[in-house]
Amino acid sequence: MNKLTIEDLELKGRRVFLRVDFNVPLDQNRQVTDDNRIIAAIPTIQYLLDHGARLILISHLGRPKGTPSEEYSLRPVAERLEQILKKKVVFSPAVLGPVAETAIDCLSDGDCLLMENIRFFPEEEKNDTQFSKDLASLADVYVNDAFGAVHRAHASTVGVAQYFDQAACGYLIKKELEFLGTITEKPTRPFCAIIGGAKVKDKIQVISNLLDKADTVLIGGGMAYTFLKVQGYQIGDSILDEEHISLVEETLKKAETLKKSILLPNDHLTAASFSNEIEVRTVAGDIPSGLLGMDIGPQTVDTYCNEIAKAGTVFWNGPMGVFEMSNFSAGTFEIARAMAANGGTTIVGGGDSVAAVNKANLAAKMSHISTGGGASLKFLEGKPLPGIAALTERN
Repeated sequence: MNKLTIEDLELKGRRVFLRVDFNVPLDQNRQVTDDNRIIAAIPTIQYLLDHGARLILISHLGRPKGTPSEEYSLRPVAERLEQILKKKVVFSPAVLGPVAETAIDCLSDGDCLLMENIRFFPEEEKNDTQFSKDLASLADVYVNDAFGAVHRAHASTVGVAQYFDQAACGYLIKKELEFLGTITEKPTRPFCAIIGGAKVKDKIQVISNLLDKADTVLIGGGMAYTFLKVQGYQIGDSILDEEHISLVEETLKKAETLKKSILLPNDHLTAASFSNEIEVRTVAGDIPSGLLGMDIGPQTVDTYCNEIAKAGTVFWNGPMGVFEMSNFSAGTFEIARAMAANGGTTIVGGGDSVAAVNKANLAAKMSHISTGGGASLKFLEGKPLPGIAALTERN
């Protein structure tokens, strides 16, 4: 990565527009229930404050569809950030106009201001030119540390950056790109990629691109049944993505040509429907009609864990089964435990995988937990990230 970072900037007394990803879950009482994304931004925020920046934080929350709504207000996030920083965080209910300008004018060196949800403006997701110019007028310097949003060409991630002489990344983006770059450039081998989840279309390009990098790819989750169907197995009533069968065939042929291993489940936990209240059957090989594959079986768990144990680099995105249901969570949690026991580089990306690692209290055992599932997948597909491309190149 050859982009400016916050350490390249003159900060004292300057208004810094910092795009963060505070898209965190709130409960019915409007309290933050998971502050991991806030905590991930703290090193950048603290550095900027310690160096005398007048900090203006911009984020989105949820999908308000361009309409202001109390449900999606960032006010509770400002309160939680204040607790974490142990420092006053001013909240502005406006992003533009006299209220916002007054709040910014009142900032002193080392002060912190969080603006209201940027997605209350439809111009944000449209990457509107005038809106981007108006946002840029609020500050002297632009910093993006919202890795979870860099794959989207929005006003606050792309449009605004071109109106600053210096557009830099924060520590979180720097860390994300360094770890993901390790996978694509110089992974310690053997490199094992684990891809799960339900939908073939969401992951097939990632799998194809990873075949050029990884030594072994382990596949689980609902999409494994489309792969198994292509290989001639009976999959019962399991999920089947008929629309993308040809892409699966191409991917399997590519693996054969490259002499790379794609491992698929050879046994399964099955049930007659998506329920924790009915009989669970372990089935090896073909799945009978009337049953759905719900999780990888114990033989597959052993095979996959052995692959993980001998790997120098492991990347994981996507659960192995319907892990939200306790009867079908074992495969996913065993993968998490195997990664935690691995002594090499272990990277977890994607909301469900990260949730599983957190639920198992194993996050601290991983080398890196990515904060941007969609962004990390785009990166591993080999596609450009607009929010990164918009940053200033270092001379």
